[in-house]
Amino acid sequence: MDGKTMKEMQQEVDAYISQFKEGYFHPLSMLARMTEEVGELAREVNHRFGEKPKKAEEEENSMEMELGDLLFIVICFANSLEINLEDAFQMVMQKYNSRDADRWTRIDS
Repeated sequence: MDGKTMKEMQQEVDAYISQFKEGYFHPLSMLARMTEEVGELAREVNHRFGEKPKKAEEEENSMEMELGDLLFIVICFANSLEINLEDAFQMVMQKYNSRDADRWTRIDS
């Protein structure tokens, strides 16, 4: 990730998408694309940790690439809706830190 902030990643994706007349897909199309990418990640996880071995003729993918594809579409989705992912992340962490403060067994330090 070469030390980029989420804001910089959002700007980089926006610069990439902005070169094309089509621009960002509509939200429903992006949700379908995101679902497709989650499915590809699930397939890789199943190959690596599940009971379904890869077929000899199947293309070699990695969970890293599938997670990268998923991150790209999440950033596209956020950009298209003008959502700052750094702000969204802070809100989510605040929610987890308060809601789930006593939910899990803490490691003694």
